[in-house]
Amino acid sequence: MNERITELEIKIAYQEDTIQQLDSVVCQQQEQIDMLIKQFKQLTQSSQDSTEGAKSLFSALDEVPPHY
Repeated sequence: MNERITELEIKIAYQEDTIQQLDSVVCQQQEQIDMLIKQFKQLTQSSQDSTEGAKSLFSALDEVPPHY
């Protein structure tokens, strides 16, 4: 009976260690996801700003000069 209890305690200790390791990995992955989301938003905003700048440049080039 004592051997079975000892085996169960050992298994529980290993499971707790494994759970802690997995929790650490999940936390790291969440940090990476958050960082990637932030970078994606910055790139999207930068791309939109560039597109808007290019549109205004093309619209200025398409205008007929005043001497025509």
